[in-house]
Amino acid sequence: GFHPELEESSSLLQTAVSVLQSSYLYSTSQDGFQYSQAILVENDGFLSEFKAFAQAKEAAGYSQEELEETFAFLLFDNEEEAKEVCQTGLRVNSSSISTLGDPAKGVYISKYADCLHPRPWYHGKSGYIIICKLIKGKVKVVSENYTTSYTCPSPGYDCHVAMSRNSITPKTSHCQAFKQSQYYMYEVSDGSTAERPRQICPYIVI
Repeated sequence: GFHPELEESSSLLQTAVSVLQSSYLYSTSQDGFQYSQAILVENDGFLSEFKAFAQAKEAAGYSQEELEETFAFLLFDNEEEAKEVCQTGLRVNSSSISTLGDPAKGVYISKYADCLHPRPWYHGKSGYIIICKLIKGKVKVVSENYTTSYTCPSPGYDCHVAMSRNSITPKTSHCQAFKQSQYYMYEVSDGSTAERPRQICPYIVI
C-alpha cells in the first residue's frame, strides 16, 4: 500500500539532511552524524510573520541578497525544549553566549550544522536540531566583546556576525568556532526590541 505520509516524511528527512550536510564546517562530519526522523514545523503565525518581515524590509529598500532566505541551526538535548521553541519561537534571553550582542535583546543561532554547541559531540550523543529559515537582512560585523557591558543591537541592522568568522578553519578550537560562527539576530522597532525576532522561522526538527 502507498502511505503518502511516510513518503512525505522520508522526502522531508532527505531535504533536512541535505540542508544539514551543506552547512557543515568540518569535512569529517559528512560521515559522523545519523539523522533518524524529521518533523515539519507547521506554524502559520511564524510563517506569516517571516513573510511580513521580508515584505517590510523589501519596502525599506533592502537588496535581494539581504532578503535571501538561508538556514541556521539550534541544538536541544531534549524534545520538550525543541518543541517549545517550535511553538513559541526563538526568544530573547535564551542564550548563554554574549560575545556578539546582549542576549536580552536578541537571539543567537548557529551558522554550521555540526558546530551547535561549545563542546564537540561525543560518540553516542543524541539531540534535537531545529533547522530554521533565516533572513539575515543587514549584517554588521562586530568584534567579539568579552566584557559584561554587552554590545547593543546596531540601529539600522538586523544581525551581528563576528569579525573573526572568516578565520574559522577546521583547526579552530570547537568552542571558538562555535562562538565565532553564531548569528546574533534582533529586531528593533521604535526603540524597543522584539521578544521574538520575526526573521527566524523554525522549519524542521530532526
